[in-house]
Amino acid sequence: MITTSAAEFKAALPAGGALIGLDLGTQTIGTAFCDAGWHFASPGKTLKRGKFGADKALLDALIRERSVKGVVIGLPLNMDGSQGPRAQASRAYARNLAALGLPILLWDERWSTMDAERGLIAQDMSRAKRAERIDSAAAAVILQGAIDALAGGMF
Repeated sequence: MITTSAAEFKAALPAGGALIGLDLGTQTIGTAFCDAGWHFASPGKTLKRGKFGADKALLDALIRERSVKGVVIGLPLNMDGSQGPRAQASRAYARNLAALGLPILLWDERWSTMDAERGLIAQDMSRAKRAERIDSAAAAVILQGAIDALAGGMF
């Protein structure tokens, strides 16, 4: 199941469970994880993107390692809410990832990278370190937004 509705996603996860958040870049995939109670999201690894089969194997290993029950993928909408080529690419990635058998939520990521960048700057992180961590930090922002909506019932 792939949806943009937090309510539908939550209904597919009646017992909650750990989630993985993904920020899909052209070169990398930022990952983040949240606890089973949907309280907080933490940045995970930043994976180098390759062929989809290799990406899927890496993600499947992370999902199994953390007993993940659902996937939240950042959906890069345009500022006016319309969908461009990057959003279509994220939807295609989600369709391919559906083979893992987990519910997938596509979550608006319009401000995630900027929010993540601000957070890393607030930590007085160097530009080089920020470049290494921005994708996983953005994935954590995406995942936190989704779990806030799931836990608070703001659909």
